[in-house]
Amino acid sequence: MVQGVGYRYFAQRVAHQLGIQGYAKNLSDGRVEVYAIGQQEALDSYRTSLARGPRSAVVSNVDSEDRPIDERYADGFSIEYDW
Repeated sequence: MVQGVGYRYFAQRVAHQLGIQGYAKNLSDGRVEVYAIGQQEALDSYRTSLARGPRSAVVSNVDSEDRPIDERYADGFSIEYDW
């Protein structure tokens, strides 16, 4: 559950630092979904950063799963919206 801590922008900033492409978006149930494309070492570091979160956040759980690469997100990292 995310409430005004800037988690998506944190995810975007760290993704840029690590050379990761994909997106972050708030889901209607209060969770954040992050889709990340990158080298395994960078993805491992990214997952660690996401589990820590920004300074004002308390992250209780990070689940991950392998997904096929979606070419729509392979050229950058965006903030998406789940309406």
